[in-house]
Amino acid sequence: MVNYGTPKKITISELFAKGSVIALIITIPSLSTFFLSWYLLDEVISAAIVGIIVHFIAMGFSVKISKKLHTKQEP
Repeated sequence: MVNYGTPKKITISELFAKGSVIALIITIPSLSTFFLSWYLLDEVISAAIVGIIVHFIAMGFSVKISKKLHTKQEP
């Protein structure tokens, strides 16, 4: 078993910065997919459904990314 050390505490500014990155990872694909599908399909309901699907897929990826971003390991 590999010992990676004890995790350090994350400062408030690091938490806000990393949280903002995660928010962008979730928001940008969702909104861009919504507006693109609204433009192509010309239906708001269909575009909203496609945007919601992409939003939940992005949330699934953001969980994995946030685990890597929000833990600090001592060398």
